[in-house]
Amino acid sequence: MEQSARANSTKLVALCEPGDVGELALIKSLLDGNGILYVVQHEHIGALYPGVSLLCSRVMVAEGEKQRAEILLSRLALQIREATEETE
Repeated sequence: MEQSARANSTKLVALCEPGDVGELALIKSLLDGNGILYVVQHEHIGALYPGVSLLCSRVMVAEGEKQRAEILLSRLALQIREATEETE
């Protein structure tokens, strides 16, 4: 009971705002694989109004996990850049 009360009182902070559903899927997979709990605000709103950039989703994580999640995302971005440079 104490653990669930603590989980409900955890402050969530914004981690990132993915540009599209593909990027969101990668981020969710990365966070899942590393045991970081997250919430996606407005996950499916883009399907209602495709092409409207004002209505984007936002990935939220616990305040204590934000730094670790940012490090994971930066590694992902670096790997994508390196793979893109190799194919050019």
